[in-house]
Amino acid sequence: MTLPRIAVDAMGGDEGVRVMVEGAALARREYDDFKFLLVGDQQRIERALDTHPGMAGASEILHCDDVISGDELPSRAIRRAKTTSMGLAVNAVKDGRAGAAVSAGNTGALMAMSKIALRTLPGIDRPALAALLPTLEPHDVVMLDLGANTEADARNLVQFAVMGAAYSRIVNGFESPSVRLLNIGTEEIKGTEALRDAAAQLTAATANGNSSLALQFDGFVESDKINRGETHVVVTDGFSGNIALKAIEGSARFVTDLLRQAFTSSLRSKIGFLVSRPATELLRHHLDPNNHNGAVFLGLNGVVVKSHGSANAKGVANAVTVAARLLENKLTQRIAHDLAELGEDALRKGGNGASTGPSEESGAAA
Repeated sequence: MTLPRIAVDAMGGDEGVRVMVEGAALARREYDDFKFLLVGDQQRIERALDTHPGMAGASEILHCDDVISGDELPSRAIRRAKTTSMGLAVNAVKDGRAGAAVSAGNTGALMAMSKIALRTLPGIDRPALAALLPTLEPHDVVMLDLGANTEADARNLVQFAVMGAAYSRIVNGFESPSVRLLNIGTEEIKGTEALRDAAAQLTAATANGNSSLALQFDGFVESDKINRGETHVVVTDGFSGNIALKAIEGSARFVTDLLRQAFTSSLRSKIGFLVSRPATELLRHHLDPNNHNGAVFLGLNGVVVKSHGSANAKGVANAVTVAARLLENKLTQRIAHDLAELGEDALRKGGNGASTGPSEESGAAA
């Protein structure tokens, strides 16, 4: 299959052009049919391409030397959408010059620009930011929302569940992914009114083995079970999701730093490290965020992937590959189909939560 080219915001991220171009080149080594629209300073991009000869023939450069800073407010950034590398990459998807956009820049700005340029799919009130997190099982878990919406009502949560399940079917290959709502307990009486209402709607929509909606709703899940691998999709609002994500990332860094200290504390510990090195290398690989890089804005009329700002070339390559897989497997069409199967009558407003857009300080997966 010939994929549409992928627009890469070459100026985004902590290291900018060098890492973004190297990551795209790394992805193309594995998938030599990838084509790119590299958006950014032409001279810097050309210098980066000199070290990756195979990329030149597969890439077009769209010159732009204006960049959205990491601390720029989304409300200010969207006014510069037509002059910045991030805005031009997203607009390339809108105009049909690219099939997907990848950026490692400011998350809140990217969400705001993407929503304005691409709009949401019919039946979606608000897009959500979804990412893959490692588990004890061979598969990753899809988690959303991770910061696009600080609050979510029952209707939003049901839509998130449908979108997350469609994403899981593509990236993990599950025909009917297990979906759970993040809550403070697994009992039906626990949680906010919005959570309980969303659970009731999802239960009704999937009752009696309903095969028209390709997901299995399994109730609530607590945060300590997110990485167990017992569920395929975890759904929550962006405020709770971002806190949970940062707590998981912090715990992973804590464990690796603690092991590093323990293994260097004495000569005996250093010898122990040499003996256990295969196991610790496996742990390091499993917890490396670059192996799970590439958060996705679900619910838009187009594919936009957010790479972590500190991602290395391998991480950027992973984000590019995620974008390509979503294009190849027609993510937006799958979501639209599933929402049609669910039906508008199944989506009640419910709950007291009012869905809001990305906060000015939004930084999920940044």
